Amino acid sequence: MTSTRPPLLAIRDLAKRYGDDVRSVEAIRGVDFDIREDEFVSIVGPSGCGKTTLLKCMAGLLEPTSGTVQFRGRVVHSTPAELAVVFQDYSRSLFPWMSVHDNVLLPLRKRRDLAGKALLVQRALDAVGLSAFSAHFPWQLSGGMQQRVAIARALAYQPKVLLMDEPFASVDAQTRSELEDLVLSLRAEFGITVVLVTHDIDESVYMGDRVVVLSKPPTTVQESLIVDLPRERDQIRTKELPEFARLRGQVYRAIKHGERTLLSAASTSPEEQRPERALQSPERTPW
Repeated sequence: MTSTRPPLLAIRDLAKRYGDDVRSVEAIRGVDFDIREDEFVSIVGPSGCGKTTLLKCMAGLLEPTSGTVQFRGRVVHSTPAELAVVFQDYSRSLFPWMSVHDNVLLPLRKRRDLAGKALLVQRALDAVGLSAFSAHFPWQLSGGMQQRVAIARALAYQPKVLLMDEPFASVDAQTRSELEDLVLSLRAEFGITVVLVTHDIDESVYMGDRVVVLSKPPTTVQESLIVDLPRERDQIRTKELPEFARLRGQVYRAIKHGERTLLSAASTSPEEQRPERALQSPERTPW
């Protein structure tokens, strides 16, 4: 059943160019989709398609060239107070000279309620299983544990929306699976809306309620797929379901279709590349 609630995040005709008018590079073009409260949306696409650019625009860290990102109906010009971001490179996002406790405390530094801050930090560390490592420094921890610290810091901030930019790309496969399940359990416990940028198709389907597939640059939305799997996910049982296999195949085909469309356009005449002709193609997925 389609929700009648307004979207929590609304991306409207978003475009981003880098550089001046002469040598500018168009990273994303006309991106449109919504994210609703309590939804987990995975964003995938070919390498270099502008996934991180899109996420930074959504977070208010990058000003779009045109179009808007709206949070609760208001245009985003800087990072909203109810939004947190976890990046891929945990080694650069944590301060090595600060303890785990102090890294998690960092986003709360302006709050005056000392007891309240202490409780938030403790709850976040408990949630990611790092209470016993509160006094350690990041360089004393494994990569997976460091990423848990980054996640705990975001949780302590009590965000309504958590944006994650390929947060598990730098860890081994087993740790990656553990972190995937951790984020899913935290999402349920804390009631957070999550947007996950990933290059891993299996991960996008396993974790998401919906998968948004981006095209090759200049990036548009190639397809948006509902993940009709039970919310209680399991690394073995969920991935053995026929529906999981069907969905991962559909995501892969959508990505490859976008690549073939780009190559086909590059080999046609200027007359055949006109936008109005592309819109008439029955092979294009409308959005």
